[in-house]
Order: sequence, then C-alpha cells, then structure tokens
Amino acid sequence: MIFASWLLVSFPIGSAIRGYFYSVDGKIVLPASKNVDYSYSNSSSGSNLELPTMSSNSSIVVNKEKAQVSIRSVEKDSMASESNVEPSSSGKDSVDLKNNETLEKPTELPKLSSRATEKKEDMSGFPSSNTSESNSVDSGCDLYNGKWFYDPQGPSYTNNSCPVITQMQNCQGNGRPDKEYENWRWKPSKCDLPRFDAKKFLELMRGKTLAFIGDSVARNQMESMLCLLWQASIYTLKLPVSWLNPLFHIEQFLGFERLEQCYVREWIVEVPQNRGNKRMQRWHFVSTSVMIVRVWSSWLVRETTEKIDFAPEGVTKLHLDAPDDKLMEFIPNFDVIVISSGHWFAKQSVYVLNNEIVGGQLWWPNGSPPMKVNNVDAFGISVGTILSAILTHPNYTGLTIVRSFAPDHYEGGAWNTGGSCTGKEKPLAIGELVENGFTNIMHEKQVSGFERAVKKSTNKSKLRLMDITEVFSYRHDGHPGPYRNPDPNKITKRGPDGKPPPQDCLHWCMPGPIDTWNELVLEIIRREFEGNRNSSS
Repeated sequence: MIFASWLLVSFPIGSAIRGYFYSVDGKIVLPASKNVDYSYSNSSSGSNLELPTMSSNSSIVVNKEKAQVSIRSVEKDSMASESNVEPSSSGKDSVDLKNNETLEKPTELPKLSSRATEKKEDMSGFPSSNTSESNSVDSGCDLYNGKWFYDPQGPSYTNNSCPVITQMQNCQGNGRPDKEYENWRWKPSKCDLPRFDAKKFLELMRGKTLAFIGDSVARNQMESMLCLLWQASIYTLKLPVSWLNPLFHIEQFLGFERLEQCYVREWIVEVPQNRGNKRMQRWHFVSTSVMIVRVWSSWLVRETTEKIDFAPEGVTKLHLDAPDDKLMEFIPNFDVIVISSGHWFAKQSVYVLNNEIVGGQLWWPNGSPPMKVNNVDAFGISVGTILSAILTHPNYTGLTIVRSFAPDHYEGGAWNTGGSCTGKEKPLAIGELVENGFTNIMHEKQVSGFERAVKKSTNKSKLRLMDITEVFSYRHDGHPGPYRNPDPNKITKRGPDGKPPPQDCLHWCMPGPIDTWNELVLEIIRREFEGNRNSSS
C-alpha cells in the first residue's frame, strides 16, 4: 500500500498522458471490470479527442502512429459479431509509416470537357467549402477530372478476406498472375479522394438503406461495397486482469514497446446478416442498422413476354415508357439508390412505345416496317423513364446516384465475336486511349435521359450523376479477362492462330478498380448528408 501510494503521488495519471495526446488534457480511470476491451487500431484516420472518464462498457483504441487514444462506447445490444478473417498478405496491417507514403506513377487524364460532371438537382444542401473531417475532399471539387496513380499500400481487402465475391470476379483466386491492377487509385485534380472508410460510411448511413439497382455490373459494385465494409478490423489486447487495477500506471499501458509485446492480432469484423430472398438480396449491419440491398432489374423498364402485334409470345418486350413495376414498389423503402444499366440492350428484345412495336435488337422479321428506335435510342428512353418515375414518386425523398455507363474493353471484336482484353496489366497512358464509339453514344444517351428526368422532378428527392465512363475507359487492366474460373487447365493466352481465349472484359476484378466507384459513392453521400447537417445548424 505504501508503494502504491508513492506511485500515485510521484506519477499522477493526468500528467502522464499529456505527452501522448498532444496537449489534450484529460483523465482516464481504468476500471477494475473484466468487461473492458482494450483495442489497438492501426487506422490512420483517427482524430484528437477529449478524453472523458471511461465507463465499464467502453474501450480504448490506441493509434500508435500518431500516439492518439480514442474512446468508443460498446452497447451490448449492438455488439458486432466476431469472425476470424485471414489478414492480407500485403503487409498493410503492420504499423509502418512507410505504408502511408505514396509513390506516384501518374497517368494524367485530359480535362473531361466532353463528359457531364456530377450533374445535380436541388443543390441547396451542399456546402460551398470543405465542412467535414480532414480526410474528406472539397465539396466543390470535380471528382471526375484527374489521374490514376500507383499506391503501394494496395487494396483495402483481398480475395481471401471477403466471402461474397462472385467467382468470376475473383481474379487472384482464378489464377491471374499479376496484381498491379489492384494498386492504382483515382486522384481528382484539385482535391483528394480518401480511401474508403467503412466506419465513416456506416455512421453516415446509420439507420438507412442503400440499394444497388441494375444488372450484373450493379451486383459487382454491390459486392465491392460489402467487401469494403467487411474490413472494419482492429487489434484486441489481451491483458492480465491485474493490469486493470486502478493503481496500474497509465504510462506503462501506453508504453509502445510494452504494448507491442502484449497485443494479440485478432481480426474483429461485423459480419452482416444476409436477409436475401428471390426478389432481392439484403445485408444488414446490426450495429448501425444499415441495410445494403441489391435489386435485379436488367433493363429498368417493364418487361413482358406476351404476344404484341407481330412480336410472338416468348420474345422479351420492353415497354420503354413504363418503369419496372417490380422495382418501383421497393423505392419508398430506400434512402440512397445507386442505379445503373445499359449492357442488356445488346441482348435480344423488342421495343414498345404506347403499346406499339417501334424497334428491336437481334430481332426484326423480314418484311416488317422500318424500325423507329434502335437499341441505343431505347437505352436513352429507358433512362429517362425510370429516373422520371423515381423523381415523381410521391413517397420517395431519398438520394439517387446514377452510375454512368461502365465501359467494356473488348478489342478486335465484341464479347461474342472474338473481342479480347488478354494481357492488360496497367492503366492506359495518355495517347493510348482508343475511342469506343458504342460507349460514347451510350453515355451520351444516358446523360440526355438524366437531363430529361431532372426537368420532370416533382418530389423532394435528389439526383446525382456519378460520371465514371471516361475515367474508367483507361482501366482496361481491371477486368477478369480469361481468368473467369478456377479451372487450372483453362486457356489464358491466344492460340497459334491468334484467336483469343473466352474472356470477360465487362465485369471487374475484386479487389480492383471497381472499389473506386464506392469511394465516389461515399463522397457523394458525405457531401449530401454532412452538407444538410451543416446547412441546418
């Protein structure tokens, strides 16, 4: 007891922590409860916090690189479930300041004057300057004018650390030998686009639902979002019970040499609950009541197979002036929608306007009257139809993000005529980009449909265009190519006759460039939600 009293007098707790927290004066009382969870985080996104007195259901998170401590509350009813996830082999989890250095191999893009840049409807909620945390970008910055740069830190997850990757997009699992395509990140010219922050996203979306609506590329993006959210990992300290004694000196606890000796690497992730059904997939993050939803709608407009005029039963008819009924009934349940489409307009279908057949794709009988609408025009009409329906829905007040047409990179032919992206390992440089006429016209029709819908808006919802088309035209390296399955005997190179192997140059490897789409989604959401809070305060 005499020794303990001498410790308290000689080394008061308040003065001991002052040096660690950059002049943040506070007092930590270490309780004797065994329920305290001491956690060491290697995140570099922490900020200095004033330290309150700690209760028995709190935890200390120590950021070694900046010598910071933050305190988070842990509620029993919302405890994240635990799962052991194999850590990345890239070494990102080690505490090394070198990981924060960025080696640029810049691929500059010209100013995207030919593209629409984040068109907006109802901008009153947006701040005119940076009003968020230091890691966020300027809210007035053009996100789609910039360059790709090489980031040696690598991706936020691996194909082994996320269990929801569709096998066709698991490029490393399917034997792809190169990995550089995982390391290139997007940098807007006048600001920074932060790495995806799972905790930031879940807080911004607390109690809300985000829905990805569209085809298999929309599914690709939804799985990328789940993988990014799955990576909220921390270190857990295993301390002897005696160390929890209030007389234990705080300087010993925060001594970094001792700390490294005592922590045990244990990955803690919140495993979302899959509440999917045949109509849609739903992933629920219990701790923040965030729901990630995927709704399949390949064309976004009404689809029927009944006989109409000279189009027989069984052939898909697209009613271009009517939204997808199965989709519209869900719209009021969503707070944020990321909607996309386009690639299914290359498939066989018949186009109907005002119950009249006006065109078709891969279907038009001999002797039929001339087509009035081709597949490109049909896509533009469909975009205007679905967005107008959302912007006039009486019970929808959310944020709709239109992800622009995703470029494919089939060279020398289409997906079904020998097109190839075999052997592409890094982004295209300036001067190497070959214009894709089909991609350009599809993007143009999509923007036109977007603009028509804005003019018809009657509700309080908001519409944003996430214009990734030209930015991702440089990323021909990001597709699975021939690495579509784990078959060790699959053909991955051109044959002696020059014929390319079967391949996928439309979807995106995971991890890979598609993760940037969700960094952009997070930034658009941040601008909207934090902007609204700031404007209302």
